[in-house]
Amino acid sequence: MRDLPSDPLAAFRDPESMRRLTRRLHELAPSRPLTFMHVCGTHENAIGRFGIRSLLPPWLRILAGPGCPVCVCPPAEIDAAVRLALERSVLLATFGDMLHVVGRISLARARALGADVRVVRGPHEASLLARRHPDRQVVLLAVGFETTACTTAAALLADPPDNLGIISAHRLIPPAMDALLGVPGLRLDGFLLPGHATTITGTAAYLSFTSASGLPTAVAGFEPVDILLGLERLATLATEGRVELANAYGRAVRPAGNLAAQRAIESVFEPADASWRGLGTIPGSGLALRATFRRHDALARFHLELDPDLPDSVPGCRCGEVMVGLVEPEGCPHFDAGCAPTSPRGPCMISAEGTCRSRFIFRESELD
Repeated sequence: MRDLPSDPLAAFRDPESMRRLTRRLHELAPSRPLTFMHVCGTHENAIGRFGIRSLLPPWLRILAGPGCPVCVCPPAEIDAAVRLALERSVLLATFGDMLHVVGRISLARARALGADVRVVRGPHEASLLARRHPDRQVVLLAVGFETTACTTAAALLADPPDNLGIISAHRLIPPAMDALLGVPGLRLDGFLLPGHATTITGTAAYLSFTSASGLPTAVAGFEPVDILLGLERLATLATEGRVELANAYGRAVRPAGNLAAQRAIESVFEPADASWRGLGTIPGSGLALRATFRRHDALARFHLELDPDLPDSVPGCRCGEVMVGLVEPEGCPHFDAGCAPTSPRGPCMISAEGTCRSRFIFRESELD
């Protein structure tokens, strides 16, 4: 049997490989400065953790886009979950990052007021809660992109109990990228595609966007060599004026993606118009339960309408602008001026994948 490496990540954190890719980036000579955007909170964390921005040539800028599913979740959906927990006495299950994001109030505040709000690690745990409490209505506030949507679909395909309800706050990334192209004042030269989500969708899901947008794209993983390789390929395409999709994460991402996960999503959900914090309503960017699974639709079950008039953020918070790349976290007046990971005011500082939180935690790495 072949010996396994003692550190399987060593090759993707190899200093010499990083230096080689950095040199290749600096050797490029684009005709003008380039601005790329990633749409993945894990990418932002990795870029900050490994000090990637400090390695880049002065002509290259990396913006963080709407890659945090907790952050893009609009206040109306959080408010609906709070109302079900407080007014309808449901057992409300959600992921830990959602507890402190505010609708009118947060789920953490609702729990302090007596609501039964529980943190789960995945939809399967919400299903287990429903089985353990057959006399209760259990509702999962299901948040996430394609990577998480397939787990919600799998839970619903596994014959869950009838007392399990879902608020689907799932979102699809490609329609949001289309919407970003129409943001006034935002000029982009390419996209770094999200490695996690693309393992599900495959690169095929982004080919039409790449062609229609006229911008190069590149899939990248989450180790420093992965990210630098993705940026080097993306910068090479942009410098040479080639509108192509490069896959710099071939060990995990295939053209067709994960067909079983795609079938699960398509069996359970159908695309729907959905609201995004910072971007408004984007056609076909959400996932609604199909008619055959409508009995698990918590909003329909309780005849609850979303409130479209709730403001995106607390006064002065610029999280929405941060998420679309119009403002860097340091450009928000609250950043490190009362808003910090220990005292967050907006979802960009609350979530582990939020751009403000990542920038706050890793800013020393970026300055090295």
